[in-house]
Amino acid sequence: MYRKLAKPLLEFLKDEKSSGYLLFSAVFISLVLANSPLKTAWHHLFELKLGPDLSSFSFSKPLHFWINELLMAVFFLLAGLEIKREFRFGELQDPRKASLPIFAALGGMIVPAIIYWIINTGTADARSWGIPMATDIAFSLAILALCGKRIPLALKIFLTTLALVDDLGAILVIALFYTNHLALIYLGAMAVLTIVLLVLNWLKVKPIIFYLIPGILLWYCTYQAGIHATISGVILALCIPDQKDSPSPLKTLEHFLSKPVAFLIMPLFALSNTAISFSSINFSEMLSPVSTGIMMGLILGKPVGIAGASILATKLKLSTRPASMGNRQLIGLGLLGGIGFSMSIFISLICYDVGSRQDLNCLAILIASIIAGLGGFLLLNFGKMPVIKKVKIGRASV
Repeated sequence: MYRKLAKPLLEFLKDEKSSGYLLFSAVFISLVLANSPLKTAWHHLFELKLGPDLSSFSFSKPLHFWINELLMAVFFLLAGLEIKREFRFGELQDPRKASLPIFAALGGMIVPAIIYWIINTGTADARSWGIPMATDIAFSLAILALCGKRIPLALKIFLTTLALVDDLGAILVIALFYTNHLALIYLGAMAVLTIVLLVLNWLKVKPIIFYLIPGILLWYCTYQAGIHATISGVILALCIPDQKDSPSPLKTLEHFLSKPVAFLIMPLFALSNTAISFSSINFSEMLSPVSTGIMMGLILGKPVGIAGASILATKLKLSTRPASMGNRQLIGLGLLGGIGFSMSIFISLICYDVGSRQDLNCLAILIASIIAGLGGFLLLNFGKMPVIKKVKIGRASV
């Protein structure tokens, strides 16, 4: 009886498209509630304070903080584990293949920033050029998942690596250009903890708990240092040991995190970050230089930067494209790179106080992300995939 009842849920969890459907359902629910009579209660839910609040130690933060800073660090940990595995034993072993998404990410950061700066040059808003730079790794991968088995593994790895490098670049930009103060004591603590993790890796220590405890401390020190705490997830991922054949801490942790990230962390992230109220927005300002710069940067700058840098890198023989990546697929992935969302909103919050301008920026980011995501989905899902010739190896064909 239990198996019969659980079977539909298990089938749902096995389908990679399901995480995408769940994520976009969460976006829809959040937008509806944020513009309904329940909007005040919905807003206050994510402002609910959680965490220790003792006389000797206080770290009580809103629910929104724990989702964006802690749970998304877990998401970055999983993404980092997947990329590390591919660098060591998979698609990214070849340096020329591995360099392609890195060049693409650089192009996808530089071109949108230039477009925004040109549109807003000569005004105080020009300093906000960082808003359209970032790719939202969670939403871009969710749309790619909706394409299902039509998308070869090489393209998924390309987008994951690109988005991760892009987000790390955005974190670096925040630290260098939008952070007024870095706490040197905590930066030092981060360095010490990273060395501890690397030594554990070198000693081939296998129990995951020995990595998770320093990893939690690393997360805390990263936040206190004034850096976006999600970067701690990537640092931890790079320190988790892996072996090709035998079960390894990396594979064990990756398997353990995959379902919670897809079906809990990502939907929670969507619910907490898409609560945009349209009532306070003056829609006539959607054509202002700031909104135009954000939308043009994400919709136009991202695909041009990603595709342009990728083509240039291959022409100069610095990188090689996967066999499954034609120009249509490259532009489609470039459009998915235009889904800015979380990091774009985060930079916008740094540049502007909460208010009508901030709501307008969020709406511009949302509109641009929807257009870019839809365009990328259509190109990838309904366009012809390049034909990959089968190679005979003995009696088998690959």
